[in-house]
Amino acid sequence: MKTHPLALFRYCPRCGSAAFAVHDHRSKRCDDCGFTYYANASASAAAVVRNVRGELLLVRRAFAPHAGTLCFPGGFAEHDESLESTCLRELREETGLVGRDPIFLFSLPNLYTYSELQIHTLDSFFSVTVDDETALFAADDAAAVEWHRLSLDLLNTIALESHRSALRRLVEKS
Repeated sequence: MKTHPLALFRYCPRCGSAAFAVHDHRSKRCDDCGFTYYANASASAAAVVRNVRGELLLVRRAFAPHAGTLCFPGGFAEHDESLESTCLRELREETGLVGRDPIFLFSLPNLYTYSELQIHTLDSFFSVTVDDETALFAADDAAAVEWHRLSLDLLNTIALESHRSALRRLVEKS
C-alpha cells in the first residue's frame, strides 16, 4: 500500500501537539500553534547526453523502484546544490562521465514511489556536453550505462513517467 508522506506526520513538528490535522491535499496544520507544514515536491535533475552518432545516454536502474529499467542519468538535489550541479554530479556518479555546460530543457512533475511512500517530484532535464565518452562505466545506482537510438520504441523500457514524457519531447524536437 502506497502512503502519502503527510500520513507519517502525527504530531506538530513545532509544538508537538497531536492536534495536527490535514489542512488540504498538500499540507497539515496545527490547531494549537497554527503551524502549517507543506509537503512540497522534491527537486531532481537529469542529464540528456547525446554522442556524436546522435545516440542517447541512458542508465539501467540497479535497484528498486523499477530495477532493470532505463532512465536518464539523474537524481535528487542535495540541500546545498543547484539543479545544474545536481545534474552534473549524478551524471558523474552514475556513468563516470564529466559533463559541462548544462542547459535547461524543461521540467516535469512526477510521482516517485520509495519505501511505500509516494513522493511528488519536480524533475528538471538538462542538455549536457561530455568531452570524453571513453570514461563511461556504470556506478552508484546504475547497473549498466547504454547508448540508444533516439526513438519512441524505448518508451516501454523507460522507468519513470516523467522520463517517458521527456523522451517523447526529445523525439518530437528531433
